[in-house]
Amino acid sequence: MDQKGVKAITHASLFFAPILVPLVVWLLIQDRHVKNIALQALLFHVIMSILFSISLFLSFFVIGIPFVLVFGFMILYYPIKGIVYALQDRPFRYPVIGSLIG
Repeated sequence: MDQKGVKAITHASLFFAPILVPLVVWLLIQDRHVKNIALQALLFHVIMSILFSISLFLSFFVIGIPFVLVFGFMILYYPIKGIVYALQDRPFRYPVIGSLIG
């Protein structure tokens, strides 16, 4: 499989194995750019899962409802954008996480 396909599957893992696929790609693939994308995706999925869970808990107290909406949008939007960019062979970085990881 070419790098475009691996990058697209890494981003698309949100829909079937959001932690496992980026971790496996990061451990097995030797290409530095693909490893970087996999690490970004892994951290994005973990952090967004934590933030979304906290927001769901806070939604019982009404304050978390806007956060659930915002984080829910981000959880769907950025991996889909990453898939499109990967298939077009364009560079993509997850917000905040992409600037932290070299």
